[in-house]
Amino acid sequence: MSNLHKKLSAAGVLITLGIVFGDIGTSPLYVMKAIIGDNEITEQLVLGGLSCVFWTLTLQTTFKYILLTIQADNHGEGGIFSLYALVRRYSKWLYFPAFVGAGTMLSDGIITPPISISSAIEGLTILNPKIPVIPIVLIILTLLFIYQRLGTKIVGSSFGPMMIVWFSMIAILGVSKLIIYPNVFKAFNPAYGIDLLVNYPRGFWLLGAVFLATTGAEALYSDLGHCGRKNIQVAWIFVKIALILNYFGQGAWLLTRGNKYLQGLNPFYEIMPQWFVLFGIIIATVAAVIASQALISGSFTLISEAVSLNFWPRVTIKFPTVVKGQLFIPSVNWILYAGCVATVLYFGQSSNMEAAYGFSITIAMFMTTLLMSYFLLYIKKFPVWLVVLILMVFVTVEGSFFVANMAKIKQRWMFLIFEFGIIFTMYVWYRARKITNRFIEFISLDNYTQKLIGLSNDQSIPKYASHLIYLTKANFRHEIEQRIMYSIFSRNPKRADIYWFVHIDRTDEPYTMEYTVEELVNDKVIRIDFKLGFRIQPRVNVFFRKVVEELVASRELDITSRYESLGRYKLQADFKFVILETFLSVENEFAAKEGIVLNTYFFIKQLAQPDTRAFGLDTSDVVIEKIPIVISPATNIQLKRRALKNIKPTP
Repeated sequence: MSNLHKKLSAAGVLITLGIVFGDIGTSPLYVMKAIIGDNEITEQLVLGGLSCVFWTLTLQTTFKYILLTIQADNHGEGGIFSLYALVRRYSKWLYFPAFVGAGTMLSDGIITPPISISSAIEGLTILNPKIPVIPIVLIILTLLFIYQRLGTKIVGSSFGPMMIVWFSMIAILGVSKLIIYPNVFKAFNPAYGIDLLVNYPRGFWLLGAVFLATTGAEALYSDLGHCGRKNIQVAWIFVKIALILNYFGQGAWLLTRGNKYLQGLNPFYEIMPQWFVLFGIIIATVAAVIASQALISGSFTLISEAVSLNFWPRVTIKFPTVVKGQLFIPSVNWILYAGCVATVLYFGQSSNMEAAYGFSITIAMFMTTLLMSYFLLYIKKFPVWLVVLILMVFVTVEGSFFVANMAKIKQRWMFLIFEFGIIFTMYVWYRARKITNRFIEFISLDNYTQKLIGLSNDQSIPKYASHLIYLTKANFRHEIEQRIMYSIFSRNPKRADIYWFVHIDRTDEPYTMEYTVEELVNDKVIRIDFKLGFRIQPRVNVFFRKVVEELVASRELDITSRYESLGRYKLQADFKFVILETFLSVENEFAAKEGIVLNTYFFIKQLAQPDTRAFGLDTSDVVIEKIPIVISPATNIQLKRRALKNIKPTP
């Protein structure tokens, strides 16, 4: 799969159908039902709704994402954080749209599995109105989230063929009704959509339902790295044709059914022959599960990238399979599960979820538009006038969808809390690290080399470790944090045979894994610089061991123990990591804003994954030292000394 982004292939297109188009591909389950709602079925409503759906898919999905946004691949990877990594050097404020876009995508992700699976399972009520839909949906969701810890390697290979069955089915079902009433093709004319928005009573507000047809477009861009640009573009031709045929087939059924109201029926299932309904429900359920799986996997990837970019607290990340990019984040998995269960229990029916779905995705799309304008201007070198024109088009379109979706806020107030929580956490983590990094003092390592040699040779001090390793943030090889030198010399002097300083440099490329090693002081001080992509987990213990093994193999390093009693038996020397953890000193006096940010940051830090696990360090080889950080020391201290008669001045 690693070469799929380089060339077009039949296998790549097949995998793309299974991974990329699940969300947008299952939208026919609920879009037309949401547009019609309780309104009277008229030609103006049906043709206008179909016209809006077609042009929304054309403008938003085809033009913006399939043709434009998908060009912003960061070494084959997509998604809002990959886009941010490409353009962040062009403006300091671009972190904010990245936060908002990621937060809103994660928030609305909680409602995607419930609405997709509920819409599919509700088809069973056609066969038996008494079937308990909610328990079945909850069971499927529970099994889906439990399965995440095992990875999707086995079933993932079958996603493509399953989605071919799904798209073929919806296309055939649509054609079966279009043959009877082909006049619905008039809806290709945008005049019908404009007429609906302008002349139909409250027609503009129907854009909230129309928008559901393109909610999977943002997730489509996030999956770029799994499939590749060409495969996505070719697969979209098939997907869009199938979607349009099904939507227009539902429209043909609506205009020929002879009833003025929908009466709670779902046009998607009504266009099926009666004998096929059960098979259709099974296929729809499988497609909904695949769509949900893609969204869950995308959420894991999003949080993993946020951690790597220092936008999110460190969390436990597991790799259930050997497939590149496949990961599992337990905390995110169970947060999503709890949110999905709460959504099902709160809304009950998919029709109620439709009223709350889509609002946040409009915000995420707008944030992508802002970042994309920088990409087109500075990287693709588009003329300014063309970038402004493209920006105006999408601001107008997405602004209209946003206003129409504003009506959904009262139905989704609980999601706003989740969104603000995610965005606030990202902001706090980013700003607090910026503040604390300002107080890291770097000093010249050259001024301490003789002291390190002297300490290493001082037999009066017990040896702390044969090899002592510190993680350093110093970008330059002859610099080091002052607090590291303080730890070595002043906090229980740490004598060692060799001192190692390890630096991790995050690159904008997703999968970089390189290192350089330099001996700064002969047989006393060695520095390693790791260059790791933003999707690579910093498993320092594993990486460090690999470097040492290569140095030993090339005879650049001898790790035989220097203790006489052990060295004679060729036993290996011991290695010990020292991790310096900061905490907020009580000596600080903050302004209100700074105090909220920093106190929240250190509170979250206590709940987050400790540095030992975040850097992949074995706890038996690690010593943790707590370092107080004083950012805003108290200055106005009114303290007076009272002289005592029995104390005499020192001569």
